Amino acid sequence: MDDRKGTPESDYSIECFQNYTAPEVFIQGLAGIVDQQDVESMIRAQKQMLQRFEKTNEMLTNCNALSALRLKTVGPEFKKHTQMLLDMKKDLDYIFKKIRLIKGKLSNQHPQAFAEAVRSSLAEECEEDGSFDSQKEIESNDN
Repeated sequence: MDDRKGTPESDYSIECFQNYTAPEVFIQGLAGIVDQQDVESMIRAQKQMLQRFEKTNEMLTNCNALSALRLKTVGPEFKKHTQMLLDMKKDLDYIFKKIRLIKGKLSNQHPQAFAEAVRSSLAEECEEDGSFDSQKEIESNDN
């Protein structure tokens, strides 16, 4: 029995644990090893973190609700703008198609005048852009 004096089992008699299950006895043994102040400080830290997480969760919930509300109000307006852009694109496609047709007819009916008009138009664009290669562009379009 002297060999058992330094072991944890020597502090407790086996008879007092007969009413407990093995896990309960194990937990009681661990409770005796762990410093109670450390456990309390861990519990306090966990409670503080829980409070922070709850506040953060509440803020995120409010943010989601506000975002959903704004999306609901802005959604129809966004659809209107999208539809307007699509209509404008169709209109512009139609306009450019007509311009190409008119240019084609003019180049067939009056090839020299059309070439001169294109040359002068390119020269004006180059002057507006400040490009020094305007003569090269005009010459390349003649070919």
